[in-house]
Amino acid sequence: MPHKVGFVVVSSSGHEDGFSARELMIHAPTVSGWRSPRFCQFPQEIVLQMVERCRIRKLQLLAHQYMISSKIEFYISESLPEYFMPYQAERFRRLGYVSLCDNEKTGCKARELKSVYVDAVGQFLKLIFHQNHANKYNIYNQVSLVAINIIGDPADFGDENNFTSREKLIDHYLGHSPHNPEDPALEGTYAGRSDYISPLDDLAFDMYQDPEVAQIIRRLDEKKREAVQKERYDHAKKLKQAIADLQKVGERLGRYEVEKRCAVEKEDYDLAKEKKQQMARYRAQVYEQLELHGLLQGELELRRPFALPPQPLAHPSSPHHWKPVPSLPRPEEMGAEDTFVDSVLQEKPSARTLTSSPRHSAVDQSLPAAGPAPRSHAEALPYDERPLPATRKQPGEAPVEPDVKEADNGDAQRGGISGEPEPLTEKALREASSAVDALGETLVAGAYSKMWSCREDALLALYKKLMEMPVGTPKEDLKNMLRASVFLIRRAIKDIVTSVFLASLKLLKMIITQFVPKHKLSKVETTHCVERAVPLLLARTGDSSARLRVMAVNFIQEMALFKEVKSLQLIPSYLVQPLKANASVHLAMSQVDLLARLLRDLGTESSGFTVDNVMKFAVSALEHRVYEVRETAVRVILDMYRQHPALTLEHLPPDDSSTRRNLLYKAIFEGFAKIDGRPTDAEIQAQKRAVRKEAEKQKKEEIKALQGQLAALKEMQAAVQEEESDAVKPRNEDPQGRKATPPDVPEIPDNHYLDNLCIFCGERSESFTEEGLDLHYWKHCLMLMRCDHCRQVVEISSLTEHLLTECDKRDGFGKCHRCSEAVPKEELPRHIRAKECSPAKSEKLANRCPLCHENFTPGEEAWKAHLMGPSGCTMNLRKTHILYKVAAPQQGKGPPASKSGSSGPKTGSKIPTPKGGLSKSSSRTHTRR
Repeated sequence: MPHKVGFVVVSSSGHEDGFSARELMIHAPTVSGWRSPRFCQFPQEIVLQMVERCRIRKLQLLAHQYMISSKIEFYISESLPEYFMPYQAERFRRLGYVSLCDNEKTGCKARELKSVYVDAVGQFLKLIFHQNHANKYNIYNQVSLVAINIIGDPADFGDENNFTSREKLIDHYLGHSPHNPEDPALEGTYAGRSDYISPLDDLAFDMYQDPEVAQIIRRLDEKKREAVQKERYDHAKKLKQAIADLQKVGERLGRYEVEKRCAVEKEDYDLAKEKKQQMARYRAQVYEQLELHGLLQGELELRRPFALPPQPLAHPSSPHHWKPVPSLPRPEEMGAEDTFVDSVLQEKPSARTLTSSPRHSAVDQSLPAAGPAPRSHAEALPYDERPLPATRKQPGEAPVEPDVKEADNGDAQRGGISGEPEPLTEKALREASSAVDALGETLVAGAYSKMWSCREDALLALYKKLMEMPVGTPKEDLKNMLRASVFLIRRAIKDIVTSVFLASLKLLKMIITQFVPKHKLSKVETTHCVERAVPLLLARTGDSSARLRVMAVNFIQEMALFKEVKSLQLIPSYLVQPLKANASVHLAMSQVDLLARLLRDLGTESSGFTVDNVMKFAVSALEHRVYEVRETAVRVILDMYRQHPALTLEHLPPDDSSTRRNLLYKAIFEGFAKIDGRPTDAEIQAQKRAVRKEAEKQKKEEIKALQGQLAALKEMQAAVQEEESDAVKPRNEDPQGRKATPPDVPEIPDNHYLDNLCIFCGERSESFTEEGLDLHYWKHCLMLMRCDHCRQVVEISSLTEHLLTECDKRDGFGKCHRCSEAVPKEELPRHIRAKECSPAKSEKLANRCPLCHENFTPGEEAWKAHLMGPSGCTMNLRKTHILYKVAAPQQGKGPPASKSGSSGPKTGSKIPTPKGGLSKSSSRTHTRR
């Protein structure tokens, strides 16, 4: 049966002063372990020699909280050469490697306990440490190993027993072994299994136990096995309970030792002396109870642990030496046996506590390790590159302040009267030891009960107990009770029963709003309550039950508005965390809804919400896969714009045609326009359609009037011509009656009203032939200009629309929401922040000149007065040529070609003028077709 194997350190590639690799040979709460030199070269190596040749079954590594190696490789060898050279890797056989977590999730405040299952034979084990994970604490790029534990079997004993046949193995697991006199079913344990590993050999046991108490526990475990073999079950049960109680004693003594060591490092010798005396008194009480119950029977002398770890015990696979796991008490055995050291375990904790330094924080919670690589991936790797299988250390194995986990139904005891809570299991006792010390085992057992009514009653009893606490109670006791209560609240928050969940919320509210102010506790305690409860409450906002989701969301909102919590500004920091891609739909919807609610309630002034963190969250939420999340994010952005318009725009892309292709951004910018009182794009388009419709109606009426006038002129002309022809007819006849040829009579042309007329500025000239009009449009018309970017001839009144929608360089322009003009995108942020432009008015109230940036009277005729009048636009450069008459170019000749090769109107290009009496061109852009 595998057991703990002793070892010595043969060599290491280096170490920092005071952190030798020989520290790995000691397992105790205060050990520091090995630490590599500062700024060392990688990889680093350590070679261990086991006390005997053995088959290694399991390796356990306790990593440092921030000096973490990215990868650790394992090599094994049967023996070393006479002249040992530590860097001869070919002497060793490679087993594989494990990867360690970078510990960013815990803020480098916890240690990872990695368990690795192997099957290899040898006496020398080499560990190779690769490059460290970078973090802000590891300034010297070091790697460290706090402890290592080797579990295995002697390789030379009974190897044939390790390779049982398939049939025997099946019979063993099914319990079909009638010929085995030591059937493990008699003890209710799995100790008969060949691969069973005692929990007393686990690294967590030694790292969190006082070494002296750990030796006593091992002796009592030996006596318990002997009692089971002799079928003295009452005595075995008594020893089992004593072992469970001693484990709590050892953990407390281990904490005292760590606190004493920290006090010495801080040179607080009064506290160190107090801790030493406290440990001595507590130890004496425990030993007195041991002698009182006759558990040691005077056979073993209590003594301090050795400086080096003990040598391995006799081979545990032999029939006379096997270690069963502490079994669960049977209902028929839960009788009148006295319990061990009940009075000792009720001792109050020390009035002063210290947080252990990083160097000696051996009681830190284990960090979940990364799981093994997928099988398909591992099988694709070469044999030597396959990662070793690793197991995650269960939270129940971290004895000091572990994260709350749901009770293991399989470990729950089956005893107890109906309506009363069951006794705590060993796992629960280890997990809730601090709460038991502060609140009592009965109340904690109720909180851990499998019956929901007991769990609810325990929380209500705790509520009453805290409400009745007198004002003069010592602050240290109050703090211990508060933290123990928060521990139970965290467990109840995760309860699936609604009444238990509600009881936990009621208790939490009372602690924050009544218990802390009543006893004048510091903000640190309120912060502890909020930081421990809010993450779990946020997780419940993603619950499948709509009722529980609503309760959790409403309570978080209510708690954020407590005056004791509001000043801490903690809850907003949780809500602005980016949404995880794999988060549930309900969780994402609840988080963004909570943020929108609290943003309206708290605002962004000294609340924990800032424009920067809220906008970063909202912009990322716009890309979420859930429609409701995106819609709520849009509302959040609009709320932020109402309060901080300029700062909000800095987190959004520019308002241009490419951005508006995204419907969400289009809705956002239209919302901005409504907030500013500006017309939206839809309203602008509707206004333009109405204007165009009105203009077309007026044109039709003008055409109809002109056509009527032309018809009247034709009738008048026909009548005059008829009268003249009658008067001239007798004169034109010769004496012989023949008709003479009439002289030439000028004819009035039909439909030539718009000939020689510029339809933009209204100027008429004989030189305005087709070529003459081209030249006039290109150089002289006061209503037109050439675009500096694409060289097209455009109307000045439509220059802004041309730059934003028609120009070849339109992607380089954006629209200012204040003045409504086109501004180059690289200048747009500065232009918006400066606010130097004058605000534009709607088209119904005023026209906006893109040259002088002034507002003037609305209407088409107002454009002529502004651009052509002497008191109008001062920035129209063509007005300087108004006194000069440019002779129309001769037929077939046009204006000289542009030196820059621009694409303006050229010789022979035709700008079609409307016929049939039209007085205005509907075209906005004039180029060579």
